[in-house]
Amino acid sequence: MTTFSAPRTALAAVALHGVRRTYGAGASAVRAVDDVSVEFPRGTWTAVMGPSGSGKSTLLHCAAGLERVDAGRVLLGDTDLTTASDDQLTQLRRSRIGFVFQSFNLVGSLTAQQNVALPLRLAGSSPSRSEVRAVLAAVGMADRARHRPRELSGGQQQRVAIARAMVTRPEVLFADEPTGALDSGSARTVLALMRSMVEAGQTIVMVTHDPAAAASADATVFLRDGRVVDRLIGATTRDVADRLVALEG
Repeated sequence: MTTFSAPRTALAAVALHGVRRTYGAGASAVRAVDDVSVEFPRGTWTAVMGPSGSGKSTLLHCAAGLERVDAGRVLLGDTDLTTASDDQLTQLRRSRIGFVFQSFNLVGSLTAQQNVALPLRLAGSSPSRSEVRAVLAAVGMADRARHRPRELSGGQQQRVAIARAMVTRPEVLFADEPTGALDSGSARTVLALMRSMVEAGQTIVMVTHDPAAAASADATVFLRDGRVVDRLIGATTRDVADRLVALEG
């Protein structure tokens, strides 16, 4: 399998310092992320879990620069996302950040190789066919390069989505419920792929509701009411499930 490369330094891949994000105003205001400080080390895989409404997806979106924070700082390496302009954030998302969604978000009219090439084209590059094929090969999809999403299974579509996120060789891959729409076999395949990426130096931050998926990561951060309340390292599926039940109780 082709390996992915990512730089390793002592500097955290992503760091949040005193981050707050509120929706609404007045009596109806909801603080989705409440004074969160957390670091995601380079070359590691961190799962983010918590009860429904705990702020998991908001935290992920703030960390990835998809949403502006109301207070605090978000650092991508040594780059402050909170002071970046909209144009700068767009460029960062095209070059240094990768994102994978539960719903795959592939363009239905494009083939797998065209979907993978899309981020490079949006960034103004003209990717070679060999470059795109190499990334597809890395996720085990080289023989499906000319297939459109409707011709692929859910697990295959997610692997193409991961290849698309990885083609720019981002510093951090953010994943929002990447196995949520998959059967158990496809989920295991995707999780194994993500583990191989981390072993090659990639940083992954993943929101999930699945204890088995979280146990595949190096560490799990737990949220409740918008705050970080616990962290487990090297936990088993049972450890993660028990902690989640305790938070929901």
